[in-house]
Amino acid sequence: MKLPADAVISVEKLEGYLLTELPRGDKSRFLAEAGYTKVNADVLERDLRGQILTCDATLLPARGYGERYEIQGILRETVWSCGFVRSGCGNSPRVS
Repeated sequence: MKLPADAVISVEKLEGYLLTELPRGDKSRFLAEAGYTKVNADVLERDLRGQILTCDATLLPARGYGERYEIQGILRETVWSCGFVRSGCGNSPRVS
């Protein structure tokens, strides 16, 4: 299944989580190697929408946060896995 094109990919999530170095679960180093930084977070959003959201999403086992989905696709010539969560009926999925 495909997630809707209007899935929520907030700048706050990109800059404050994906593009920020974290002690656990850090994704910023991988993204920096692909050329993504806080300076060009808008490019990451564009690429997630154009290259990841166009791929099929897989429903994952529940963890209490709502429906969880994973999408695997190619982002700047590298395989990338991106998580989305839909909490509540009718809400748009959000990057997790």
